[in-house]
Amino acid sequence: MPDKSLSGKKISIIIPALNEEKLIRRTLTQFTDGLKKHHELEIIVSDGGSTDSTLEIAYELADRVVLKSKNIPQNISRGRNAGAKISSGDVLVFLNADTYVYDLDAMLNIISEEFKDENVNALACVIKVFPEEEILSDRMFHTFYNGYVKFLNKFLMGMGRGECHIVSGKRFREINGYDEEMIAGEDFDLYKRLRKTGKIKFIKDIVIFESPRRYRKFGYTKVFWNWTVNSISVFLLGKSVSKSWEPVR
Repeated sequence: MPDKSLSGKKISIIIPALNEEKLIRRTLTQFTDGLKKHHELEIIVSDGGSTDSTLEIAYELADRVVLKSKNIPQNISRGRNAGAKISSGDVLVFLNADTYVYDLDAMLNIISEEFKDENVNALACVIKVFPEEEILSDRMFHTFYNGYVKFLNKFLMGMGRGECHIVSGKRFREINGYDEEMIAGEDFDLYKRLRKTGKIKFIKDIVIFESPRRYRKFGYTKVFWNWTVNSISVFLLGKSVSKSWEPVR
């Protein structure tokens, strides 16, 4: 039987993926059998229609794989919701397929402890790029942006970066998950709605590393502008500005 000595909370790790054969194996192999048993984890990959070997890797390493509906265009909100729909976790952790956790065991311990408080709806965390690929601009931007997210959660509104969302399963289901009409800004929208009924905490000891591939292709100025415009539109109008989101692989 799984070891429930921490809090008795089951944790579902949900990973949306589309043609992620280069990086998803690294993401999935973090979740060893020992960790899965000790923390009562289930690993779910929600595939958006991959044409490379992503599905082969997912079937090998994930506990469950969900495929997109052939008749519905996919976006990350639909992918995450599809994974959440088949999940059974008390806590849902949405990770991008190009990420890994600095100290996974520590993160899972923190999650188990924080969600003992029924008033906690979600956690936000620190995001950095892969250490082996980090350059000065990465360090400067992420230091600023992590501080910005911390400030928003403490003083103004809920905010969680899309690379990792840690959410109460109960609250997520009550608000019907991500808005599937949003192409971008869905992370801001989700945390804004979660903040209305409970607490969102920024946890500096949870650190997620991501690929810098988008920043390398578009540059930080363009990426930040895109994030900002969509966030403002979601906040004021309830919809995103972007009509599409270009995958970078």
